[in-house]
Amino acid sequence: MYTSRPEDPGIDRKYEEALVAAESQLGQVHPARVAGEEIHARETFTVWSPIEPTLKTGTFQQCGMAETGAAILAADEVYACWSQTPWVARCACIEAAADRMEEEIFGLAALITLECAKTRNEALAEVGEAMALLRYHTSVIRDNDGFRRSMPADTETDRYESVLRPYGAWAVISPFNFPLVLGAGAAAAALITGNTVIMKPASAAPLSMLTFCQILEEAGVPAGAANCITGSGPAFGKIISRSPGIAGVTFTGSRDAGMWLRQEFTTHQPYPKPVILELGSKNPCIVTAQADLKKAAEGVCRGAFGFSGQKCSATSRVYVEEAVFPAFADILADRATRCTTGDPREKGVFTGPLINREARERFDAAVASVSAAVGEVLLGGRSFSGKETHGAHFAEPTIVTGIPHDHPVMKNELFVPLVALAVYNGIEEGIRLANDTEYGLTAGIFSEDPAEVETFFSRIRFGVCYANRKDGATTGGWPEYQSFSGWNSSGSTGRGVGGPYYLLSYMREQAQTRLTG
Repeated sequence: MYTSRPEDPGIDRKYEEALVAAESQLGQVHPARVAGEEIHARETFTVWSPIEPTLKTGTFQQCGMAETGAAILAADEVYACWSQTPWVARCACIEAAADRMEEEIFGLAALITLECAKTRNEALAEVGEAMALLRYHTSVIRDNDGFRRSMPADTETDRYESVLRPYGAWAVISPFNFPLVLGAGAAAAALITGNTVIMKPASAAPLSMLTFCQILEEAGVPAGAANCITGSGPAFGKIISRSPGIAGVTFTGSRDAGMWLRQEFTTHQPYPKPVILELGSKNPCIVTAQADLKKAAEGVCRGAFGFSGQKCSATSRVYVEEAVFPAFADILADRATRCTTGDPREKGVFTGPLINREARERFDAAVASVSAAVGEVLLGGRSFSGKETHGAHFAEPTIVTGIPHDHPVMKNELFVPLVALAVYNGIEEGIRLANDTEYGLTAGIFSEDPAEVETFFSRIRFGVCYANRKDGATTGGWPEYQSFSGWNSSGSTGRGVGGPYYLLSYMREQAQTRLTG
């Protein structure tokens, strides 16, 4: 796993060499990929790196109805052949793609750094997670024998079977903050179960998924089974919502955008079709009087400020038992001052710039609202941009307290490096406050009391739960080890990415009865 700093000093050298190579390729025109061909649209749009807004990532196609329709048609046409391809062969293609990603891990990590400003540690971890996710998908298919199961029969010669079969052409819409793993994991899940895919990456970070589409083709996925179109704005969502050729959709992003897409898709399709939503959250952590406070501060710091808080799993509100609140606040503030902020390409930097100006403005507004509510900024609170940052937008790791429980900073997902602390008394109150949200993605607790931990697990209403996780209070899921399932407004299926049940969302059951009499 590439989840923490490896000991091998050669890793830094390989990453830096790959970064130089990737930077030399920036600024190119990138076509979309449809049916194995390069597609150029009538219009294009330009993407700039958040590290240096004068550094052009590339020029991409503004795909519209014609290009999207061509991708849907290509996926629909090849579906019959791909869905009938033996599952063993489909697994071989996905495993080959994972092997190809491993060969290019440093180059892919460099792309991620340049696209969304992840540090080398975070970027390498994302590629490692994507590889692990693809390989785990294949292991789940194998463990379930291709999802074909014999059922009890009336006679020795009759044959009853339950078979899970794919739906058809599947749309995968992925976000900027995990530009590779969240798109690749969903696309590979659709493909390995026999569906075909039309991938649409976030307009702020489209290059990683375009590269992944090429990797799939090199790995043996037939032309048209995997397509990747690019574009900005809501046009793609409207097109797929109204296209009868789309059999299902996976969307990862904000709650509002996901709920809009689900409503559009439900309204305009001729019959019910699956929509997999993986949405945002407002993730709580509970620190009890029985906690190891240094461990808790380390976990909250990493969970709240890693990647500038731009994770759906980011620790954003922390409920601290009153008896230890002053001590914990001091330890957390001291730990946060050691979070190095700067250019994510540099070794030792913990958190880089925000994705864009809008994120910085959202941070500033949140800090101002805390002051307006007579809250207190314990640490940070400043954003900055200018010549010294090459125009990049930074926000300091920020800790606030003293705001009401119903304050927007306690309720709304912000996607910035800001965490709010609040006091509680007794584990029951801590869990009640943590659960008082429409969201339900990740939650954590720090306590050395096993009874408190078990009470937390039994009563918390979140899909991904951690106890005493020093590497990230509410972050850090890994395929096979922790599935990533959002409850309530954080997800739609209750089956987590990287878990044993995720692939079920991409298939439907068919009962097959063969009688001999």
